[in-house]
Amino acid sequence: MLSRLMSGSSRSLEREYSCTVRLLDDSEYTCTIQRDAKGQYLFDLLCHHLNLLEKDYFGIRFVDPDKQRHWLEFTKSVVKQLRSQPPFTMCFRVKFYPADPAALKEEITRYLVFLQIKRDLYHGRLLCKTSDAALLAAYILQAEIGDYDPGKHPEGYSSKFQFFPKHSEKLERKIAEIHKTELSGQTPATSELNFLRKAQTLETYGVDPHPCKDVSGNAAFLAFTPFGFVVLQGNKRVHFIKWNEVTKLKFEGKTFYLYVSQKEEKKIILTYFAPTPEACKHLWKCGIENQAFYKLEKSSQVRTVSSSNLFFKGSRFRYSGRVAKEVMESSAKIKREPPEIHRAGMVPSRSCPSITHGPRLSSVPRTRRRAVHISIMEGLESLRDSAHSTPVRSSSHGDTFLPHVRSSRADSNERVAVIADEAYSPADSVLPTPVAEHSLELMLLSRQINGATCSIEEEKESEASTPTAADVEALGGELRALCQGHGKPEEEQVNKFVLSVLRLLLVTMGLLFVLLLLLIILTESDLDIAFFRDIRQTPEFEQFHYQYFCPLRRWFACKIRSVVSLLIDT
Repeated sequence: MLSRLMSGSSRSLEREYSCTVRLLDDSEYTCTIQRDAKGQYLFDLLCHHLNLLEKDYFGIRFVDPDKQRHWLEFTKSVVKQLRSQPPFTMCFRVKFYPADPAALKEEITRYLVFLQIKRDLYHGRLLCKTSDAALLAAYILQAEIGDYDPGKHPEGYSSKFQFFPKHSEKLERKIAEIHKTELSGQTPATSELNFLRKAQTLETYGVDPHPCKDVSGNAAFLAFTPFGFVVLQGNKRVHFIKWNEVTKLKFEGKTFYLYVSQKEEKKIILTYFAPTPEACKHLWKCGIENQAFYKLEKSSQVRTVSSSNLFFKGSRFRYSGRVAKEVMESSAKIKREPPEIHRAGMVPSRSCPSITHGPRLSSVPRTRRRAVHISIMEGLESLRDSAHSTPVRSSSHGDTFLPHVRSSRADSNERVAVIADEAYSPADSVLPTPVAEHSLELMLLSRQINGATCSIEEEKESEASTPTAADVEALGGELRALCQGHGKPEEEQVNKFVLSVLRLLLVTMGLLFVLLLLLIILTESDLDIAFFRDIRQTPEFEQFHYQYFCPLRRWFACKIRSVVSLLIDT
């Protein structure tokens, strides 16, 4: 009896799994789930822990054993989606950026979105002019340390905070000046609200880039925002397509297709190539979800989308949540006492160290600075948390933009290297405008953005260590082959067209054969229908019936009788 109880308890323990979710303030939430628990169950536990009601904007992100990032699907089993060994590690992040974050009903929701955008600012996903950068940093400073106090904040106090990938002394002075003179008296909630209002006006607000190549083999980054689909190349936005102009999203292998219908019935098909089929499928699913969330009026309008052509099996996916309009209507009905918010304050942040102290390297020669920026290993390390860092430059912004971070990790201790520069040049970004001599580095960084090789320890989504020189060299050969494959898009298109035509011919012939068999069976049956009766009376049918069908039927009957008799004898 005791052994039965012990075996039963051991089996129940085997069906339970420990999950750790890293939150936006870098704290961790740990819970235990059953083997068959759905993603919705874990997400509800997390939102209950955060006291969050406006939860449709958020999601849980994880990395599979192949180092590909995913959003946790709430209708499927958590264990089956992760496909890794427990304990499971995931991250709580903003999945759908609010079109107007200042219009969110509850302060707790605005605070979580504030934390996400602060991370975007630090990791280079939210780029802006120097003047806008100083104002955003001053809002963060006011929210975290309050009003300027000469007794507590000595000269140069803003240099002890890391808001961006790199600082200049001029920018630090500007941040301190705005904090001292313009923001005095603002509460943390007010500063966060003003921060959101300013961030919303930036062109890269809500950008979540996916690395790809266009049909010419040039590096490109695709992103889905609250307002539409964006294509980024180098440091410029080359396409912006509103959601109501996007008619279809499709992928085949590594190829992603975007069908666009613009004014005057002008139809466009944009084609891009992802690094791997898994990355392309992730891109497609993100596009389906964003289009449904921002474009549709009701969740009842959501339909299952297939990536396949006619007659051919492909991936099927359906967005399972509510749409933006329904979320706003539901938020307006919330009536409760505002929940208490425990702000992170001065606690050091590992992945978004806006309040960590780091060395500021001043007077670095420009040649040395560029050498630092084209280091492959540092480039890989710099993106381990962001997973989407993309240099973007808007043609509407005349000022210079903030480049990306260069940071490295040694023995699990983060070292933030901040390079001072009076003018922020887009050419110094982690992902420069693609040219021939930097193509390999660019592809390495693109693979890193998808989480392919480097450590993602900062997000605690993978325990892979920092790649060695041998790993980088081996990866270089693989990426060169990938670049060569993308260098011949015309041949790929021709081959795919020929294969599609051959498959269509085979399917057509198969359907005709099946229809012919069905017609023969129906005409040889006893169905008394005028159509079949007319066919039976034709000389051709009678000849076919007596010369071919009857002998074939007798042959089949003979064979069946022989097989049956053989089975009976045995």
